Amino acid sequence: MTTVYVLAHFDDEYCGLPLVTAGVAAGEDQLFLYVADYARPRLAERRFAESRALLAHLGVDPAKVVHAGRGTGAVDGRVHGALASAYAALQTAVAGVAKIDRMVCTAWEGGHMDHDMCALMTAELAAARGDPPIETISLYNGPRLSGPFFHGAWPLPQNGPVRKVKLGPAAWVRWMLAVRFFPSQTKTWLGLWPAMFYSYAWRGFGVQRLDPARVRQRPHEGALFYERMFKVPYAEVRAAADAFLSRPDRPSGPA
Repeated sequence: MTTVYVLAHFDDEYCGLPLVTAGVAAGEDQLFLYVADYARPRLAERRFAESRALLAHLGVDPAKVVHAGRGTGAVDGRVHGALASAYAALQTAVAGVAKIDRMVCTAWEGGHMDHDMCALMTAELAAARGDPPIETISLYNGPRLSGPFFHGAWPLPQNGPVRKVKLGPAAWVRWMLAVRFFPSQTKTWLGLWPAMFYSYAWRGFGVQRLDPARVRQRPHEGALFYERMFKVPYAEVRAAADAFLSRPDRPSGPA
């Protein structure tokens, strides 16, 4: 059984850690593909090493942790500007996988444009590889909020039912402590980590199935978090996504 993770940034896997540990325990083959390229090679190397260290700690073969987006020009924060090359890199990365049984990606939720583009490309990749089920993990989003405020790990109801993943007390503690593997991202996790675990404290952890039709819809009404925080308009991301979905070499399928 091969599970393919399509993630934007090094450390995104942290938000789906219960899936990773369950896969290791079940003896699954797990392949981790990171899409974002980085303008600063040293930063990319450092962050890549942090993710590989965490995954190796959990029992994942380091050879299964791949920076697929390296050299694609799909730079952190601008993956939507290089979807064709990023997607080609993903196709190359899974070419040697005989059968993909499941895919996992970041949710289509309007939190970060790169995360949403991973959902978009995963839907396309799944369609090209026999339509394995896709499960999504929520990182952060911001419906009904303003300014820099966000919901951490808050599955949008628009993304469908949530499949809860049960964790015991020891597993929760191990997950919480595993954030230590990302020293280069301390500033980010100081804000995101409390919000995530506040949400988990009363919601639990769960994943949602990705309906490919969702990537053609606005994640939610109102201003998206990435519009507020990163000043990237949804119209710009939508135009890039639509151009990718209407590319001339796209296999025939749902419009």
